[in-house]
Amino acid sequence: MRVYRWSNAVSLALVLALTGCNAPSPGAAAGGVAGDSTSTDAADPGAIDQPYEDVPPATAPPGSAMPGQGAATDGQAHWDGFGEAQFGMDDEQVKLVWPGELVGTPADGSQCYHLSPAGQSDISRFAMMFEDGTFVRYSVSAEDLVAPGGGKRGMDTARIKALYPGRVTSTGHKYVPDGHYLRITEEGGPHVLIFETDGGGTVTEWRVGLPPQVDYVEGCS
Repeated sequence: MRVYRWSNAVSLALVLALTGCNAPSPGAAAGGVAGDSTSTDAADPGAIDQPYEDVPPATAPPGSAMPGQGAATDGQAHWDGFGEAQFGMDDEQVKLVWPGELVGTPADGSQCYHLSPAGQSDISRFAMMFEDGTFVRYSVSAEDLVAPGGGKRGMDTARIKALYPGRVTSTGHKYVPDGHYLRITEEGGPHVLIFETDGGGTVTEWRVGLPPQVDYVEGCS
């Protein structure tokens, strides 16, 4: 009986031919359909509909303001300052941490002046006092800003005393008949909060700062 033997070369050729029949097409291997030239590979530049450098930056609609334009907002009032501006900073340090433009300059020969956010319709809405180049006080007449401890413009005297029980010292207002200054000292600290009321006992404005500047009743005097 004659025995036939396969050569190694013939065996290898047969194996390659059989496995080649089941190999996936290039399109299928890339995650697509065989015969389809479109690839879904995320690394394929064809999958990006717009080059990154062509995407325009976010902008606000005409006439509106982008966030962080420097206006004083609720939740920023603290016993030791406002927002990132802390008492004891000089005016340059305050300008660096404030998220917008501040305006105001000292009068000739004066060591006391105020800085306020640019664009305020009323400068008394929010102002920061500087004396001898140091941030010492801020004053508020806005209804939407809340003082440390919860007091705000529009509250009556009874409500203020309830928010700061046993801590309110009341003295007569220098200019408003039957008006008062409601003075509260920070617990365990040197800072002072003062509410001013009208003749009916309603808060019209308030300020926080360090003595003696916080007790000035005429701005810088």
